[in-house]
Amino acid sequence: MDALLLVGLSVREVEARGELERVAEAVPRAEVAFLQLGDPSLSSVLDRLADAGVGAVVAVPVCLGPLAPGPSWLRRVAAHWWRERLGHRPEVRVAGQVLGRLDGDVLGVLDHLRRDARPVTGVEAGLVSAAWEEATAHRHQLLLCRGPRCTARRSDATAEAVAIALVEAGCSDDDVLVTHTGCLLPCNHAPVVVVHPDDAWYGGVTPDVGRRLVAALLGDGAAALAARRLPRPPGRVP
Repeated sequence: MDALLLVGLSVREVEARGELERVAEAVPRAEVAFLQLGDPSLSSVLDRLADAGVGAVVAVPVCLGPLAPGPSWLRRVAAHWWRERLGHRPEVRVAGQVLGRLDGDVLGVLDHLRRDARPVTGVEAGLVSAAWEEATAHRHQLLLCRGPRCTARRSDATAEAVAIALVEAGCSDDDVLVTHTGCLLPCNHAPVVVVHPDDAWYGGVTPDVGRRLVAALLGDGAAALAARRLPRPPGRVP
């Protein structure tokens, strides 16, 4: 039987690693990999399977929330690995639809997605584009902590609220660039958000506070967020 990879597309799946691993344990020769922000990466797992002489791998994209790149990115990354791989190169097939939930008849859905997977050919789009040559012209960069404590205090819901608020306001990365990070350290104040270029740190950023933060960045209601701003040690930051 072909090896099966459940590939998380976003940080939401990294947070659900335990659930993904329980599903993988119920399927012969299945394991978990991540497209971003989590280990093991898709490329490292493909390397290990290829080095072990595996003949074929089926990759199924997993997306448990709204904040993820399109599943076409899984095919693109897998094809890049396939083109660059030296030595033994297994057949890699990628499912065309995502696994969107881990309850119900998840094994039946996986079986369907597995049978529907198509092989990568090496002619898929690469990882570079003229559109990605320069940094964005953003006015603000918002660092949103996704470390263990912030995650436990539902920074995932904060991230979704911020993203939706920006979309509703018609913003792009040239307005506010949102970057998900690991631990930002003042964990007692989780969830933590930092806004640059102001070097402004905010704690207790619930989804409602996140929406108000977006409004403040766009010029409406900055004073209402003063109570959420964290003090900085004197003499360290100009």
